[in-house]
Order: sequence, then structure tokens, then C-alpha cells
Amino acid sequence: MKKIQFPMLIFTAIFFVGCDTKKPDAAKEKPTLAAGDHLHSDGTVHKAHGDSGHSHGAGPHEGTIAEWGGGKFHVEFTVNHDKQEATVYVLGEDEKTPFAIDAAEITLTIKEPSLTAQLKASPQEGDAENKASRFVGTDKGLGVVKEYEGSISGTVNGTPYSGKFKEVAH
Repeated sequence: MKKIQFPMLIFTAIFFVGCDTKKPDAAKEKPTLAAGDHLHSDGTVHKAHGDSGHSHGAGPHEGTIAEWGGGKFHVEFTVNHDKQEATVYVLGEDEKTPFAIDAAEITLTIKEPSLTAQLKASPQEGDAENKASRFVGTDKGLGVVKEYEGSISGTVNGTPYSGKFKEVAH
């Protein structure tokens, strides 16, 4: 049996005691962002849209959410098939708080049935004067009961925004 040298034993002990194999505190770690993801101001990761299957879930009006400006704003699409009417709500980054914009109308484009509708400003209680966080419009094509896919476009403070949405069956 071979004798272990005392200096080697001390070196080994110092090496193992001195190594910190713990990972940094998870609260301090930066989240990993995939292409198209973005980080909300509260530190949560917002997954990219598109074919990734990501969904915001239902909005505050039980509609489908799309984002404008990489999540700076969100828009919520709702439809009343009986009235052949669409309502879009402009929301803040948190996807819940109404965000009134200075636009007279926004554009709703649906893929199938193919339609484009101008939704007029319909201010909600609490919206500032000459601004609206709700936009409403009608089109016969909105009477078709199905899951819609399309885009919503508008302008906020002179900057054009557009976001894609896709309803999913509940």
C-alpha cells in the first residue's frame, strides 16, 4: 500500500473545500431568451409568436391576444357572430390594463373568410379625451362561426404597429 504524501493531502483538501460548485442564485440569473422572445419589465419571459405554438391565453374580455411592438402593447380580438361585430381592445404590456391611443380607427384583417374591416374608436370609461382603448366594427364575414386568424394594425403616437393572432378552440 502506497503512502499518501501529507502535502498532497492538504492540497486535495484545500482544492475541494475551495471549489464552489453551487449555481448562482436563480433570482439573479438572467433568463435564456430564444429568437423572438422578449423580457417583460417584471422579469418574466414572453415567448415569441408564430409557429412556436405560444399562446397568451384569453385576454381580460375572453378574447385572443396579439402583440404590438414586441410586447410593448397588446391587442385583444373579440367577436360577436350574431351582430357580425368585432371589438379590439388595446392593452398595455401586462396584457390586462387598457391603453388608450390617439387613433380614430384600426384595421382588422381576417384570412378566412377573407375580409378587412376598419374598426372605429369607441372610448371606454376612463379613456383620456380624444383617445380610445376600444375599437369596434362590423362585417358580414364576422357572422361565420369559426376560429379566426389574421392581423390587427394601428398607429400609436405616429408609430405603426401590427400583430398577428389566431383563435384556438376552447
